[in-house]
Amino acid sequence: MAKYPIKQSLKNISEIIAKQVTQIDNDLKARASAYNNLKGNLQNLERKNAGSLLTRSLADIVKREDFVLDSEYLITLLVVVPKTNYIEWQKTYETLAEMVVPRSTNLLFEDQESGLFSVTLFRKAIDDFRHKARECKFTVRDFQYNEEEMKADKEEMTRLSTDKKKQFGPLVRWLKVNFSEAFIAWIHIKALRVFVESVLRYGLPVNFQAMLLQPNKKATQKKLREVLYDLYKHLDSSATGIIDVAMDIPGLNLSQQEYYPYVYYKIDCNLLDFK
Repeated sequence: MAKYPIKQSLKNISEIIAKQVTQIDNDLKARASAYNNLKGNLQNLERKNAGSLLTRSLADIVKREDFVLDSEYLITLLVVVPKTNYIEWQKTYETLAEMVVPRSTNLLFEDQESGLFSVTLFRKAIDDFRHKARECKFTVRDFQYNEEEMKADKEEMTRLSTDKKKQFGPLVRWLKVNFSEAFIAWIHIKALRVFVESVLRYGLPVNFQAMLLQPNKKATQKKLREVLYDLYKHLDSSATGIIDVAMDIPGLNLSQQEYYPYVYYKIDCNLLDFK
């Protein structure tokens, strides 16, 4: 059974193929956009949990017991200190502002460059502490411990990860099916072009044969070209020789395509070769 109605005109067949491929293309854009948005949102959340202590999320590092919570006067700040300045931090943090609680600092986490320290002080001393800390190259992170927000972030990451896995399988299956459909449509377009070009070249009534040739080796291609040229050079006197794609013939516009005395269209099956 034919893929497309063989009794239709070439124009109708080409329109049917174009409509089918356009629908595949639109579906692909919609599905790819939905998947990529999901993937991008997940990557943004994952990025927040990685990288430098200066920028990464601290939700998976800190614990409730690291903070003084529900106090009208006291607050716990988180400070990023370069490893080379640990000793200076221990010596100076209590004097960076008034009303810093003595011996309140603790090292909570380290990466390759810095450490995350907690420090407790009175709320009214926050601005002075931030200013003096910045002068000493200590970075106070803007962070408030909120279990509900932290739980919501973790749930969002779990949901996105689950949704990504759920969408990936159906997307791959859809791609396999519709790649096949698009490839079939592409081959039919090649066949239509061969037919139309043959009629334009050799006229009516139709008296030609279309076939597929697949040389096994690159060296065989040159020999095959020579044989085909010798067989069919009488069909087109304007094709005075085998014209290579790379050759520039003044006054002859080949639109960067190979031209031979026979109708030829290349089918490149190496669709995954991007070199």
